[in-house]
Amino acid sequence: MSTTTEPNTAPKPPPSRNILLDSGFLRLWGGSTASATATWALPFLLGLAVLQNTLTPTEVGLLLATRTTGFLVAVPVGGLLTDRYAARRVILLSGTLAAAATPVLAWGMGHSLMLAAGAAALVGIGQGTTRPAYQALTAEVVDPDRLQQANAARTFSVRVTTFVAPAGTALLATTLGLRTLLLLTAALWLVSALCPPSGTHRGHDEEAETPGLLSGFVAGLREARRHSWFPAGLVALSTVITFGYSATNIVLPLISRDRYGSEFVLAGALTAYTAGALLGAVLIGRWRPRSPGWTALVALGCYGIAPLTLLLPVPPYVVFAGYVVAGVGIELFNVPWFTATQREVDPRLLGRVSSLDFLVSYGLAPLGLALIGPAVEAFGPGWVLGACSLLCFTVPTLLTLVPGTRHFAHPRR
Repeated sequence: MSTTTEPNTAPKPPPSRNILLDSGFLRLWGGSTASATATWALPFLLGLAVLQNTLTPTEVGLLLATRTTGFLVAVPVGGLLTDRYAARRVILLSGTLAAAATPVLAWGMGHSLMLAAGAAALVGIGQGTTRPAYQALTAEVVDPDRLQQANAARTFSVRVTTFVAPAGTALLATTLGLRTLLLLTAALWLVSALCPPSGTHRGHDEEAETPGLLSGFVAGLREARRHSWFPAGLVALSTVITFGYSATNIVLPLISRDRYGSEFVLAGALTAYTAGALLGAVLIGRWRPRSPGWTALVALGCYGIAPLTLLLPVPPYVVFAGYVVAGVGIELFNVPWFTATQREVDPRLLGRVSSLDFLVSYGLAPLGLALIGPAVEAFGPGWVLGACSLLCFTVPTLLTLVPGTRHFAHPRR
């Protein structure tokens, strides 16, 4: 047995050992799933508040806007704090903050809209600081040989939540009430804060010890640029989110109403997308492609099939099949992408690089939604769907030419 030790990792278990039998990962997985469930639940519960006349659409828009603002502001801060201190500590503080703010949000919904908006911003801050911390903690808790399996298990749990939770939540709302359900999300944030294990010591980055947030984040930018595949993958992901994802979100309800005459296609397409993502998570948890980066980028480009099915006058089952393929492709990209980032990036800078990933991808989504709507009104849905589909197909494919993208690693000479 080799006596070589690996820096910043615990003794390495046998590679064949199932990640779901690892108690440390199960604690991480439980906290991560609780965080993702609470994050998903808030906008859904606020939507139910509109249906029950507890809030107006304008008030819900304000609460979601303040939450999103808090999230986007907190993501880079969370990445810096994760690198400066410890990912476990950041998760504890951020989960506790979101848990404490949620009851204030529930009370403010019927008493003070501004108080509720402030609480929503704090919940968003808790969410934003948690994201890069969980990415970094996964790399600390899980050995490199099982990172892909661990990331697949994490994303699978998120997809299961979004697949089965809407009906269950709507049913519970009829008996428990919205404010009680919001308090249950506070309990989920406490699970996220307390459940994960401590990670290994990753050392400290000297630049992270400087007082300036900007200088610390710039160090993360330099690290991201050092890996040629990372900016390429980020451009591909941003293109698909900004154009493909935004276009389908806006046009799908219109197509479902005008072409098919009901909401059936809307509900069926969203369900098919989630089912495809579940299938993709299961597949990539077991599959090790020879060229993981190229496979991930081509799979990401397959999202272009979704707007293409909306463009063409096809039967509903073709639309559903296109959304299944899009869901599979998203997970075939996400899991290798997260795994490569955790494996290749300097551990002292992983929090900031992960925060850059979330900041760009989530930050551009509202921009895409703002652009696609006027474009549909100006040029019609057909032209917009065609252009967005073409971008989804071509941009990720062209980026496979960037050195290092074949394996999402430094190119070998």
